[in-house]
Order: sequence, then C-alpha cells, then structure tokens
Amino acid sequence: MSLYPLDDPRLTNLYIGGEWQEASDGARFDVTDPATGDVITSVASGSAEDAQRAVDAAARAWDSWAATAPRQRAEILRKAFEIMIANRDEIADLIVLESGKSLGDAQGEVTYAAEFFRWFAEEAVRAVGHVQTAPNGDKRILTVYQPIGVSVLITPWNFPAAMATRKMGPALAAGCPVVLKPASDTPLTALALAVVMEQAGVPAGVVNVLPSRRSGAVAEAMLDDPRTRKLSFTGSTEVGRTLLELAARNIVSCSMELGGNAPFVVFGDADLDAAVEGAMVAKMRNGGESCIAANRFIVEAAVADEFSRRLAAAMGDLRVGPGQDPATQVGPMINERAAEDIDTMVQSSIAAGAQVLVGGARPEGPGAFYPPTVLAGLSADDPILDIEIFGPVAPVVSFTTEDEGVALANATPFGLAAYVYTSDLARALRVSERIDAGMVGVNRGFISDPAAPFGGVKQSGLGREGGHEGLLEFLEAKYIAVDW
Repeated sequence: MSLYPLDDPRLTNLYIGGEWQEASDGARFDVTDPATGDVITSVASGSAEDAQRAVDAAARAWDSWAATAPRQRAEILRKAFEIMIANRDEIADLIVLESGKSLGDAQGEVTYAAEFFRWFAEEAVRAVGHVQTAPNGDKRILTVYQPIGVSVLITPWNFPAAMATRKMGPALAAGCPVVLKPASDTPLTALALAVVMEQAGVPAGVVNVLPSRRSGAVAEAMLDDPRTRKLSFTGSTEVGRTLLELAARNIVSCSMELGGNAPFVVFGDADLDAAVEGAMVAKMRNGGESCIAANRFIVEAAVADEFSRRLAAAMGDLRVGPGQDPATQVGPMINERAAEDIDTMVQSSIAAGAQVLVGGARPEGPGAFYPPTVLAGLSADDPILDIEIFGPVAPVVSFTTEDEGVALANATPFGLAAYVYTSDLARALRVSERIDAGMVGVNRGFISDPAAPFGGVKQSGLGREGGHEGLLEFLEAKYIAVDW
C-alpha cells in the first residue's frame, strides 16, 4: 500500500489539527515537474486565516505534548525514522517528481532526512539541566531546560525532506508543537511527511503542514500571533531579513540558515585526485542546488590549470537528464527561471574574460536543464564570485600565498561552509580557523551530519541545526534559586 498516493485528493490539502482540510477560501496551486513543465497535481494554498488555524491547533496541543515523557516522544520519532526508511523509494520518487533532482540524490536525501528523526529520538532524553552552588554559598543554582513553545518551520525546495526533518526532529524531541510551511515548489514531500508523522503516532495538532503560494501573508500571520515562540527558517538571506523584521514585533526566537558562498581552497601540496573527487561531491550534490555547495574554487596558481582541467573532465562526464532515469546524475534546475538566472551569470563571466572548459550554454529542448560548467582564468573581481550560483557551475580563481587564499575565501558577506585541501595538517587547521565559516571540510567534500551542528556566521544565519545544539534551539534555560 502506498504511503502517499497522489491520486488521493485528500492528501493534497492542508494538514491542520490532525485533519486534512481545504484552504479556507478554496484556493489551490499547481505543482509542476521541472524536467517537463507538466503539472503533477494541485495543492491547497493556505491563507492567513488558515495560518491562524494552524497556530490554534498547535497551541491546543502544546501543554500535553510538552508534558509527554521524553521517552514517549523519542519512540514516536524512532517510529517516524523506520517508516521513512521502509518507504524510502516512494518518498524519493516524489522528491524527484517535484524537485527534479536525480534519483540517486533523492534516495540519499531520504536516508539523510530520516537520520534526523533517529538522532533526535536519541537526543529527546538528553535535555539535561544542572545544579551548582552559588559562588557566595547562599543558595543552589538550578538550571532546567523547557520546550520553547509553538514553533513555525519554513523550509526551502532544494531538500524538501531533509530540511523539514532537520527542524521537526529537534522541535518534537524538545516538546514543541510545529507548523511546517514548505516551499511552494515542493509541497508534496512535506505533505507525505505529515502522513509519516500520523502513522508514527504524533497526537493531533502537534504537527501541522501548511502549503501556500501566499507565503508572506501566511508567515506574517503566524509571527504576529503571540503564541508563536520560535521561528526556524532555511532560505535566502533576503527573505531571512524580512522574517527577522516580522519576528522582532513579538521578540520571537529565531534560527536562520541563510545564503552561502562556500570557498573550496586547494593548495599546491594537495592530492589533486582527492581534491577533484571532493570537488565533485561539494559542487554537484543535488546539481549544485545546495546552500553548502562549493561556489568558488580558489586554487594555488601552481596547480590551478591542472586542477581545472581534471575538474572539467569529471564534470563533462556527468549525464544530464530527467531525474526519474536511474542513469541521470544531474537533473533539471528547480524551474525555468533558475536555469535562466544561472545562464545569465555564466554569460556575464564569459564576457568578462572567463574561459569555458566545459558546458557554458543551455541545451535546446524542454526542461529547466543546465549543463555542468567549469570556468577558468577568472579575475578576483569577477561578479560571479560574489553570487550564490545554486547550480552546476564551478568558477576557478587562483592565488599565490596562503594569506591571499584566505583573503579570497573571506571576501564575501556569507560564511556558511568552506572546504580546504592540503597535505599539511598544520596548514589545514590553521586555515580552517582563519576562514569565516560555521563549517569547514578538511580534505573532504561532504560535511553534513545529523550529529554535527549545522549553521553559519555573518549573513549566513543565526543558530545551529543538528547535534545537541539543534535540540537547544527549541529549549529555554530556566534558572531556579533555592536554598536547602
């Protein structure tokens, strides 16, 4: 039996208070396949009124869920993990259909997404406090951690399962009811997760899913409700600023995972085979549509040409096509506009003098496709180095000294992820400390892990997801003074 049959119109509605409901005004929007442009189905489009109803449902569930034993919450999350793994292929097919990513990437995402439920099932029983004697000896200082309250989770389209579970897992583990607002390009995966949570035994109102094309009105309605105590957002820095302004009205606690512009720094003593292999992972996971994707390849001049040549050869070998084809390694971009924006960046860089080693032009035919592209010989002031490309394009710029390489890496207002390749361990650690980023991969291109704190510095965001730190984002520390 299918977990999420698309031919069941009930499951394309809003999920509020444990019930599938039409939007209050009957509004709906189409979900399309970016590989073909064909309409997959239509989904209810929540309004500000629906957002209020979702907060109502979460608020009603708040007291009982917060009082639920941590072990019981943990068992529900563990069950959700098991359901996702058992239905991995179906959920992956759904991700491919609405986001366009390759089947292999989608299957990997489901496994990764499920791991957040397993990790936070384990963390649910570890919201430990502490007790100490005050320095002057007049009292004990008790510190306890309590769930923060109704939490609004706003997720992007590029990882529609993982970005939802990375927020839902810690919120539910901490004892917080949630309203999940998924990206309008990829609402089906979020609605499938509502089914997962329902089957796992989450009480009505603890998880609410609110797809909508009216994102601004919906977010404002939820953040203006004084019962909303937490916002967790993943998306662009521009939208993040707007949400922070809205959250400021009621002083809502915010976790923000925003834009990135990750440097991939290769020193002359690096193992180039390993560096290219890592570059392919860091750049091409999800076709480059990742906030931690390597965005700027900063390579020591002595090996820049050789690295660029090898990277171009590897990129040129990738097969581009519809994500449903198991042989596809690079699917379409999320939509036509995204593919057009990437091409505009590339053509601008070419006009500024960049050399195209592979790719560099959109293919003919339907679908939002863009070919894997390597641009070499860039100047340090090429505008493409200042933009989060969010696609399969690798610009390469060279440096001559360590200080210059670090300066190039830090020449951005963003600081989410970075990658460093060198055979000198002291240099690797020294440079990792000097680079302004919340996460650094040393001689590896894949850094995401549910057990690790994920987040950035500067304009890449606030707070952390994953690890024990992710649980703390949904907990408030309370100090109790007592003398016994």
